[in-house]
Amino acid sequence: MPLPRRRRPSRTRPRWNTWAPAEATVLGVARTLTSATRVLDVLGLLRPEDGIDKYCTVNPGSVFADGLPEYLDSVGVTVLTWKEATRRRFDLAVACAVHPSMRRLRAPLMVLPHGAGYNRLVTESTGDLTSPAGLSRRELVHRGKVVPAAIGLSHHDQLTRLFQACPEAVPRAEVLGDWCFQRIMASRQLRDRYRAQLGIADGRRLVVVHSTWSEHSLLGRHPRLPLDLVTSLPSDEFAVATVFHPNVWARHTSLAVLERLGRAMDAGLLVIPPQEGWRAAVVAGDWVIGDHGSTTFYSAAADRMTLLATAGLEELDPSSPAAAFGRTAPRLDPAGDLHAQLLRAEQDHDPGLLRPIVDSQLADIDKSGELTRRRLYAFLEHKGVRPPEEPPDPSPVPDPEPVRRRPPTAYEVAGTVLADGTVDVRRWPLVPGHQGGERGFYAVAVETAHTVWQQSADVVARTVPVAEPPPPEWCLGEAARSPGAAVLVARIDEVSAVLRLHGTLLEARTTRHWGTPQPALDPLLLGAAVNLWLTDAGPGARLPRDLTIRTGRRRIEVRFTSPADGGGGPE
Repeated sequence: MPLPRRRRPSRTRPRWNTWAPAEATVLGVARTLTSATRVLDVLGLLRPEDGIDKYCTVNPGSVFADGLPEYLDSVGVTVLTWKEATRRRFDLAVACAVHPSMRRLRAPLMVLPHGAGYNRLVTESTGDLTSPAGLSRRELVHRGKVVPAAIGLSHHDQLTRLFQACPEAVPRAEVLGDWCFQRIMASRQLRDRYRAQLGIADGRRLVVVHSTWSEHSLLGRHPRLPLDLVTSLPSDEFAVATVFHPNVWARHTSLAVLERLGRAMDAGLLVIPPQEGWRAAVVAGDWVIGDHGSTTFYSAAADRMTLLATAGLEELDPSSPAAAFGRTAPRLDPAGDLHAQLLRAEQDHDPGLLRPIVDSQLADIDKSGELTRRRLYAFLEHKGVRPPEEPPDPSPVPDPEPVRRRPPTAYEVAGTVLADGTVDVRRWPLVPGHQGGERGFYAVAVETAHTVWQQSADVVARTVPVAEPPPPEWCLGEAARSPGAAVLVARIDEVSAVLRLHGTLLEARTTRHWGTPQPALDPLLLGAAVNLWLTDAGPGARLPRDLTIRTGRRRIEVRFTSPADGGGGPE
């Protein structure tokens, strides 16, 4: 299969340019998707209006490079082949994953970490069992000469570790902080926006599952955990999203990853794509369940409630902050009661527990963009490029665009009627072959592909708002098709539905309070609440005019009317 064509720099006459020709050229060098996204983040500190042209290339050889040229091309940057990149001269090359072959570039090379510092032991790259990837002599030195002109560190403590691994490289090192984390922290004011983008604007709280790559990762050790979470947590109180290291996607293909997650996605799992969105998920999340990957570390640094499903100490530098993090962070037992463990973690959360560790990895958080930009522009001063006087504005990270499927169509329901008449409802999505024991009755949409659930359901609903026959007629006809169902519901629109019980038709509509939007009405939730109320009230009981439904921290008030009373409700 031929490689896609790369965009080449324009060779047209200067008079055709809208802006003045660039004074300096900078090359971004990527080896993996992770390093590519970080390189693009760093290149964003270089302003084109200062006379800078930017290009990108893929340094070949990584087993995780599949699809990388296409990704770079999709973001609009001019992409050069490695052969082209090594033939041309640049004023600076920037990489967030170092490799000895980068010595072939005809430009001073500046290297930075592509995660939260330098932590992982990768013998294939470093050639030994003690040097962390990115700081080893094998990566930084060729024939006795240090290859990078500048080595960016995220904390002063990394200077000691660099001296132990490659002392001759220390004069090239400089502590610049972490521009990626600075942008995360600057995005905190958009938390509500990110949650809305993820569909979490209804009182639910978000659990984000983070996994790095390798057999020691969360996904390698506990591949069923995403499915266990979405089927163990009440779906009206919790949402679950996954963030997997781009190497997982590159090594196993997007199709394979999504197929493995298929049942969990049918139960409501949100999947964050590997290119972008994980930073917004850090801001939007409440709990984090992770491992020794950088995204888990960043989440803890952002003060999210953090639990480790695995620590990955087997592949970490024992002296690294990541290893200390793995030894200290609270644990999650994937085989235990997941719901109870999350609630206990919330109760026991101590923001100061991990603070000394994350502070030993991330320095100059508020100045990292300024420090990094200053170092970048220092390479370009000889071309007359002057650095901006003002520090860079840490623009918020992009909105998340999760991969998701249709909402679940079948639930197991339990609940109770409180002393004030409020119906407290809990629902868990049904997944074939993954039931965790009897918890209650079934509430099932007719759209489900698993008709056996519908035959056993106490609540049957049509959730499509525009369908034939009209909702009242559908309820009457469905009574004959589902004789075992106690409650039938058909959606009218987003806030109302027709309800049939005891041979009577009622219209249900949510109540809007002043200054608030009108709540949406889920037909399956309505039917479940009504069935719980009737079961508690006993045979022959009639619904009140108004019913309050509670799911976790959310309360929905519903008013019932009948065609017979001209807008009044049942007694």
